[in-house]
Amino acid sequence: MMLYLMDIWDSVRGFMASGGDVLWLVAAVLFLMWVLMFERYWYLNWISPKQHKAIIAAWDAREETTSWYAHRIREAWMSQAKQDLNARMLFIKTLVAICPMIGLLGTVTGMISVFDVMAVQGTSNARLMAAGISMATMPTMAGMVAALSGVFFSTRLDAKMKISLEKLKDSMPHH
Repeated sequence: MMLYLMDIWDSVRGFMASGGDVLWLVAAVLFLMWVLMFERYWYLNWISPKQHKAIIAAWDAREETTSWYAHRIREAWMSQAKQDLNARMLFIKTLVAICPMIGLLGTVTGMISVFDVMAVQGTSNARLMAAGISMATMPTMAGMVAALSGVFFSTRLDAKMKISLEKLKDSMPHH
């Protein structure tokens, strides 16, 4: 098992080395994005249901639910629930959008490396040029993969949040 983990670590290290320093930035953004998405899933599945039950209980405990004042209280509670659910979602979506841009930064830095090799060595040293081309393509691919995973899961998260809010809204009838 330990040997297997060492092989995985060597593969990751080799990948990171072939893609240059920009890959570490992609990895950091990807890590932060996933930590925030897991936090939102945790909130949505364990914290939010308890809060929604408390809101519904408070609404059901009200003697009067039909006046203008009662409707404003309901709207305020719904608005707070929506705000709590959507916390950090804009930041997550921003991180998703930034991933391909960071990958493109890697492309630019890798191509600069290729041009530096060509300026010093000429076009005769294919091995050095290949290393620069690898530095140019790996971060782009990593940024796109990171963004695709983020798009998929943040969209699912958004959909689950909307469903949760609709259930809350339906549980608080206003006459």
